[in-house]
Amino acid sequence: MVLGWLVALTLLIGDRTLLAEVKKVTSVEGITEYQLDNGLKILLFPDPSRPTVTVNLTVFVGSRHEGYGETGMAHLLEHMLFKGTPTHQNIPKALAERGARFNGTTWVDRTNYWETLPVSDENLEFAIRLEADRLVNSLIRREDLASEMTVVRNEFEMGENNPHYILSQRMIAVAYEWHNYGKATIGNRSDIERVPVENLREFYRKYYQPDNALLIVAGQFDQQKALQWIEKYFGAIPRPSRRLPDTYTEEPPQDGERCVVLRRVGDVQLVGLVYHICAGAHPDFAAVDVLNQILTATPAGRLYKALVETRKAASVSGNAYAFREPGIIEFMVEVPKTGNLDEVKEILIREVEEFANKPPSDEEVERARQQLLKDWELAWTNSQRIAIQLSEWAAQGDWRLFFVYRDRVEKVTPKEVREVASKYLRRNNRTLGMYIPTTQPERVAIPSTPDVAAMVRGYKGRDTITAGEVFDVSPASIEQRLQRAQFNGVKVILLPKKTRGQTVHLHLTLRFGTAESLKPYATASEFLGDLMRRGTRTLSYQQLQDELDKARTRLSVSSDPGEVTFRLQTTRNNLPRALELLRLILREPALSDSELEILRQQYIAALEQQLKDPQALALRSLRRQLNAYPPDDVRYIPTIEEEIARVRALKIEEVRELYRSFLSSQAGELAIVGDFDPVLTKPQLAALISDWKTVQPYARIPRPATPYKPGCEVIVTPDKANAVYLAGLVFPLSDGDPLYPALVLGDYILGNNTLSSRLGDRIREKEGLSYGVGSRFSAAALNQRASFLIYAIYNPQNRERVENLIREEIEKLRREGVTEEEVERAKKGWLEQQRVARTNDATLASILAELAYEGRTMLYYQELESRIRQLRPQEIHQALRQYLNPEKLFVVVAGDFPNPNKPASR
Repeated sequence: MVLGWLVALTLLIGDRTLLAEVKKVTSVEGITEYQLDNGLKILLFPDPSRPTVTVNLTVFVGSRHEGYGETGMAHLLEHMLFKGTPTHQNIPKALAERGARFNGTTWVDRTNYWETLPVSDENLEFAIRLEADRLVNSLIRREDLASEMTVVRNEFEMGENNPHYILSQRMIAVAYEWHNYGKATIGNRSDIERVPVENLREFYRKYYQPDNALLIVAGQFDQQKALQWIEKYFGAIPRPSRRLPDTYTEEPPQDGERCVVLRRVGDVQLVGLVYHICAGAHPDFAAVDVLNQILTATPAGRLYKALVETRKAASVSGNAYAFREPGIIEFMVEVPKTGNLDEVKEILIREVEEFANKPPSDEEVERARQQLLKDWELAWTNSQRIAIQLSEWAAQGDWRLFFVYRDRVEKVTPKEVREVASKYLRRNNRTLGMYIPTTQPERVAIPSTPDVAAMVRGYKGRDTITAGEVFDVSPASIEQRLQRAQFNGVKVILLPKKTRGQTVHLHLTLRFGTAESLKPYATASEFLGDLMRRGTRTLSYQQLQDELDKARTRLSVSSDPGEVTFRLQTTRNNLPRALELLRLILREPALSDSELEILRQQYIAALEQQLKDPQALALRSLRRQLNAYPPDDVRYIPTIEEEIARVRALKIEEVRELYRSFLSSQAGELAIVGDFDPVLTKPQLAALISDWKTVQPYARIPRPATPYKPGCEVIVTPDKANAVYLAGLVFPLSDGDPLYPALVLGDYILGNNTLSSRLGDRIREKEGLSYGVGSRFSAAALNQRASFLIYAIYNPQNRERVENLIREEIEKLRREGVTEEEVERAKKGWLEQQRVARTNDATLASILAELAYEGRTMLYYQELESRIRQLRPQEIHQALRQYLNPEKLFVVVAGDFPNPNKPASR
């Protein structure tokens, strides 16, 4: 019966006589909507500046649509749609062969499937054909369900290890008594394990139809060809005769505060609040989002100031959920192990629920608006990101809500923020962790979901954003366009090009000290970048953040012993101001004692949380084994307890002395990629880093392969539903070695892709034992050090089986080698992967800076890709036999194992 139905639909897709007509519906700011007669909605979003194309199929079904006994069905079905159709039998492999980045995700109101591929007509047609095919022709076989449900169960167990996720999910479940938003999208464990395949097929046939789907195509593509292929493959699917019913359950107003208490093993305290709010499309939502920013932003947020700056809490966060139907706003506070949870709870409630009595100032609202608008505008410059984000807005009722939201945020007033606080942040609308009866019941009436179709009807939007140029991302082409300079010891690489939205990405690394001179400053080096980001001599942390927001600039800073790195994203018009702010951060950092105390508390809270986390413990243990240095060496990996002690002992004067004596422009790299004028920018770069000297000399800190003893370690983490397997080995080899390309491709075949590799095919796809399994090979350019890492997550009861299967696959690879077909497929996939990576300007800036550090040009990648193309199976086999030896692995497993005394196997 099912087979006949699939065959019929397959025949329909090949029948040109049944094609649906494509009709243009509307166009807003460069995005054009079309519709087929069968109900499929289409969005085309051309962006010539990005040499990739993204295809996103969004199906309007999520956990909100699930019935009794069906929890998790929408998410499970998402996994099953990667299991194949009669035409596309191995979807992950087909995508990987084309170098695609791809994924599927499920949320409360929608499920989406997207892939980003290198530009070509062939890839565009493939992606459109694939999505049309699996929309109606997915096999959904019983045997696939049997293996995949255990993968989904492992994903469920992975979430169970996360205290923030679990508390959030429990609060939402208590807040919603009746509406399905209270059910976790991942589902109920028993429903996941017991769902009959017939029920899953029925759910699929009901919702996976063209009249319930949106196809988005974004990037560099021929619009006419895209429409022709959409008409050919999607247009052949008939409109279903069934009519989808609207969901009609409304959550009644709460009649008292609600409470949930979660007691689990761990070292972090959390307190959270949840309040019901309007739907994402409601006019109130923009003001609610501004309200959330005013309360939780770092460092201006009221909760941040009341709890983090006073060192009562380590961090605060918040999120207003924009759902199709009335959603929630959530606040979460992380409290150190030694903190007073009850005191924090009282302050949290007071600050939130008394907000309306302390109306927001014009400055607070303007700051929040600027932060939200900056994020919107920077996202809008990235067509791939928007192609995926539009799933969320469309799921709320219409994709044009993306623009409506921006328009509304721009107009939010202090009065509106106060009004939504007064309306929603009320005691009887709260879910915390307790229930207290009252003689004066209150009701918070949540407005119904507005008529979105009427709201956006006739919406025109604004002028289309500036488009970028068609850019060739081949190494040779990039090399021809580079401009190089040097200021003091900082090598400068400039790549000016026209980009969508006139975006600019900057990557700056400053290098300092030696392995010997930095010995007293290992911990100070870890804190240096974060402290530099937190204010200058003339701008407080908040003032600096405000200036960055006004300049539409996103800045992140990280540091380690010997280097500090600044990553910046802005636009052409804002680049001069962004560089001036960066100059203040570099040359005039405040290095504030009070900010150190806030950071210290956050670091310690994060480290304490790792004390019972299997993944964190396993990874640190493996790193310690493979990096053998004495405790006073800057390359030493401390235990978590040792690191906590070091953080507690750090003094602000150590950081200030590190900055004064070590930081300068004597060595480093600076790369800028994007829409800028090099002639105007170079003088600013000179002011940024010229005439900056230091007392301490710089010498690269060597990190060669260190001797280690192969072995095994078992770490027991009670009450953790998910276990971790990590194995690694190191050996002396650089990325200039003749065998390096063979090892790169060998790793690609072994485990580079969880869904399409030897390890992924066997352990996830066939056996269904792991949600995430794979391998990673890396080698340094300036050090004789290479490493293999093999990883898997799994249910603790499956430990022995997972370990044995990993060993089997490694031994089989060493014994039998790789096939010609595998090698050709891997070559194509790896090469396309590299090409796609270079289409991201932030990634490209990092690549260029790294090449400058290594003393190379883009021709290194041209040569590497040439060597990859010439590889033969026997070369890969020889390299793997020589270096991937399971007897040299150090294996760490961590979890709540039924037999913890059994040693891990290699």
